[in-house]
Amino acid sequence: MNNNRIIAMIPARIGSTRLKMKNLALLGGKPLISHVIDSAKGSRCFDKICLNSDSVIFAQIAEQNGIDFYHRSSELGSSSTKSDDVVADFVQDNPCDIVVWVNPIAPLQTAEEISAVIEYFLKHELDSLFTVDRKYLHSQYDGNPINYRQDEKFAQTQDLKPVDTFVYSIMAWRTKTFLKEMKQKGHAFFAGKVGLYPVAKESTVIIKTAEDLHMAEALLQAKMHGQCVQYAEVEKLVEG
Repeated sequence: MNNNRIIAMIPARIGSTRLKMKNLALLGGKPLISHVIDSAKGSRCFDKICLNSDSVIFAQIAEQNGIDFYHRSSELGSSSTKSDDVVADFVQDNPCDIVVWVNPIAPLQTAEEISAVIEYFLKHELDSLFTVDRKYLHSQYDGNPINYRQDEKFAQTQDLKPVDTFVYSIMAWRTKTFLKEMKQKGHAFFAGKVGLYPVAKESTVIIKTAEDLHMAEALLQAKMHGQCVQYAEVEKLVEG
């Protein structure tokens, strides 16, 4: 039985550099952020869902969708703002046991997956959680192999140790642990016991550029029409 008060925080900064007003960009005929609101509501995991923005523009969107709105200061709306500070500011005014960052730039993440991520967080008694893209691919960092050897026969991909790249579609923290580490260390993103959750491929589509938006649109349309589309094919379509 879950006795935790869990709040979903959907960050919606008005400014963006690579894709202007991206949270309001249309995807499937409705604003990008609306897709995430629908998934968060559909997950039925949260005691409260709150848009967290530096712009009152999003207050109307929150009202239209029947969720809460938190107006953070303009100082926490710049591109140089650290996410630790955004979380700390929010939870101090929105008391809860667990805060879940539901990222509006991952519009294809489903309600079912959000529910599964929260269940995983609770089951493993985590303090911090991050969604990842788990890849079984030969990988290097700074010119050096990290999950294969170059002095032996080429390993098959299924025999490799997977590499986890962060997706950020969902991030979650136990607020007591988070605030304690913020006070002690001045940062708390990886506070306490940290867990990683590998998400479905569609959840790894993160909207940062116009090309990302076009890819998401193609995938969304294919899904709506019951088509099976390979991501490599979609990438070719966008590039073309």
